[in-house]
Amino acid sequence: MKQVETLIIGGGQAGLATSYWLTQFGREHLVLERADRPGNAWRQRWDSFTLVTPNWSFLLPGAEYDGDDPDGFMLRDDVIETFERYVSENALPVRYGIQVVDVSPSPDGRGYRVHSVQEDFEARNVVVATGLFQRPKIPAFAYDLPPNLLQLASGEYNNPATLPSGAVLVVGSGQSGCQIAEELYKSGRRVYLSIGGAGRAPRRYRGKDIYRWLSLNGYLNRTADMLPTPAARFMTIPHVSGAGGGHDLNLHKFARDGVTLLGHVRGADDGTLFIAPDRNECLAKSDQLEGAMLDFIDAYIARMGLDAPGERPPLLRDGFDADIVTELSLGAAGISSVIWAAGYAFDFNLVKLPVTDSFGLPIQQHGVTAQPGLYFAGLPWMNSQKSGLLLGVGEQTRHIAAAIASEV
Repeated sequence: MKQVETLIIGGGQAGLATSYWLTQFGREHLVLERADRPGNAWRQRWDSFTLVTPNWSFLLPGAEYDGDDPDGFMLRDDVIETFERYVSENALPVRYGIQVVDVSPSPDGRGYRVHSVQEDFEARNVVVATGLFQRPKIPAFAYDLPPNLLQLASGEYNNPATLPSGAVLVVGSGQSGCQIAEELYKSGRRVYLSIGGAGRAPRRYRGKDIYRWLSLNGYLNRTADMLPTPAARFMTIPHVSGAGGGHDLNLHKFARDGVTLLGHVRGADDGTLFIAPDRNECLAKSDQLEGAMLDFIDAYIARMGLDAPGERPPLLRDGFDADIVTELSLGAAGISSVIWAAGYAFDFNLVKLPVTDSFGLPIQQHGVTAQPGLYFAGLPWMNSQKSGLLLGVGEQTRHIAAAIASEV
């Protein structure tokens, strides 16, 4: 059984950032990644994917963006190349093709045993950096849909040309769902979009990118105890696009451009989908969330006395105009593909200790748990909302590495 001081489970941005800091502190460690390359989650994006956050917010420690387009949006392949270069240039000790199945206390109480499909390890410290996006949310009734219908999770979608001819149903209106739906309808596809309550934001507002404002005014520095309820941790970041230099994503504009907006899909039978009549409620919620965010920014500008000309995005209503659809025949609509973009489920059950709350999220402070030597990295709301973003991953993982380095 291989022994190592610290094992990091996951070779994505959080795992690699933790490895970077431990390398700086001169501490022995090993990263275990089940894929055959680093940054695997970024590889599960469609071909035209760009960062949603501006390049200046790419703050992977030791590889902070210093190019000539800070307000641009990095392409998927550039992100992947950066991660590959990050591992090689910093000589990070990553083992690929290792699938961890459980983490349990060592029999002598000094550290942990980490079991994988390939081999087993003993470690004084374990950092779980597996992220929140582990299993796509696909409802059970998906298996009752016609067998000739192509069904893909959003991470399996590549581009419009890879889909069979015909209309496409996209289920989910978060970041991925909206961006995929936009690409599809702009390619000439007929698109049906089942929406939820995800909010939106303008790409630019009062002279700055929306993320610049959210960074300046402390919105992304909010901590979990500042939220109205613990469940608010699951609110998605407002949808916006970095494609084509960055632009707004507004469901009302989608409707104006010919996309059929639907409420939540609730079930299916014999090729017919049953849809909740809640489309307008979802649209209203998205409108309200945008308004609340802009009010927050306006208050900050006024409080700081900043010179930022006032503006307000036009209030569109197109999404409310069409009839409410409660049943949709896939055949009659010509739908040949369904893309499930309703988010991903997380699962930390590989840790065989009581370390999660009633929502299944780790109980921790800045990534440090009550179990000696057990840490979590790269999740939102670990110390603030941005801890799950490239904007904040360096700060959060440095705290973990410093805690490990301070051990006697």
